[in-house]
Amino acid sequence: MKKKSYIFNYPILFCLFFFMSISILSILSASDYLSSSLGKLYLKQFFWYLLGFILLFLVMKIGNKRIKKWSWFLYFFGNFLLLLLLFIGKPINNSRCWFIIPGIGSFQPSEFMKVFLILIVSYVVSDMIEKKSKFTLKDEIILIGKVILLFLLPTILTFLEPDTGVILLYFIICFSILFVSPIRKRWFLISGGIGIGILLLFLFLYFEKQKLFVNLFGTDLFYRIDRLLDWKNGTGMQLENSLTAIGSSGLYGHGFHRTPLYFPEAGTDFIFSVFVSNFGLIGSYLFLVVLLVFDFSLIKIAKNTKNLNDQSIVIGGTAMIIYQQFQNIAMTLGVLPITGITLPFISYGGSSLLSYMFLLGIILNVYHDTNKKINL
Repeated sequence: MKKKSYIFNYPILFCLFFFMSISILSILSASDYLSSSLGKLYLKQFFWYLLGFILLFLVMKIGNKRIKKWSWFLYFFGNFLLLLLLFIGKPINNSRCWFIIPGIGSFQPSEFMKVFLILIVSYVVSDMIEKKSKFTLKDEIILIGKVILLFLLPTILTFLEPDTGVILLYFIICFSILFVSPIRKRWFLISGGIGIGILLLFLFLYFEKQKLFVNLFGTDLFYRIDRLLDWKNGTGMQLENSLTAIGSSGLYGHGFHRTPLYFPEAGTDFIFSVFVSNFGLIGSYLFLVVLLVFDFSLIKIAKNTKNLNDQSIVIGGTAMIIYQQFQNIAMTLGVLPITGITLPFISYGGSSLLSYMFLLGIILNVYHDTNKKINL
C-alpha cells in the first residue's frame, strides 16, 4: 500500500518564510548599531533559520507519538539545565540565563523549557482527564495541584537567574492549558481572587512598607519592580528613541538600512521599532496582517483537533506566542513596560528560534494527524 504524503499547513509555512525575510532584513538594518564583537548577526540569524527548518522537518519526521513519550525526560532535563546555569552560567547584565558555547555563541535553556512545560502539562492534564469517566471535585484539586508543582520547579530556578519575563510565560502556558480543559471555571474565579489579593498585599508592602519588603524579598527584586512600575516616568533612551523612530517613519518609512536612531537592543527587544522605522505604516500593516494569518492558523488547528493532548499543546503554544507578540510590540509603543520579552521568529536569537521551530514541528504534526483522520 502506498504511503500517503505529509499534509502541510501552507499558510504557516508561508508566514515562516515571511518572518525569516523580515527578521534578517531588520537585523541587517540594525547592524550599524550593533557591537562589532557580535559579528554579522544577520548571517547568524540566517544560519539559525536554516538549522530551525532542519529541526522543524526532523520533528515532523519523528512524529508526535514518540516526542510525547519523551515529555517527562525533556521536562526534567530542562530543569537540570536551569539548575546548572546557577553554577556555571556566565553572568550577563547581572543574570545567569545563558551557557556560552565557544565558536557558536550563547544557549538559553529557558527558551526550550517553555516548550517542555507545554508538553508535560498537556500530557498530565489530558492523561488524568481521559482516565476518568467522571471528573470529581477531588480530581480537579489533584490536577490543579499537579500543574502548580510542574509550574513551580522551573519558575523557582528561572527566578534565581533572574529572568522574570519568562516566568510570566510559564504562567500563561499553564493557565491557558487548564482553561481549555474540562475542569470547572469556578477555579479560575477563585484563583483570580487569590491572585489579586496577593498582588495587592505585595504592592502594599512595596509602596508602604519598603523596609519590610526588602527584608522579605531582597533589594534585587525591589529594584526590578521599581524599574517595571516606573516605565512611564523614566522612559529611558530605548523607549524614547523607539517612539521617535516609529512616529517619524510616515507612510513608507525612512527606507531600508536607514534606521534614524540608536537602539541598545536593536536586534532583539526593539526589532519591531527598527522594522517600522524602515518600512513605515504600510510595512507595519503588512507585517501585522501576516501575524494575524499565522495566529489564526494556529487557533484553527487547535479548534479542529479532537484529541485533548494535541489541543492542549496547540493552545499552550499559541497563547505563549500571541502574548509575546502583544507584549513586545506594545512595549516598543510605550503601552506596556519593557520586560525583555522578544518578538517570536523576528528578534535575533538561536535558542528562541530553534525552540519555536521545535514547537511548530509538533503543531504541524497535530495538523497532519487531524487532517489524515478526516481524509480516511
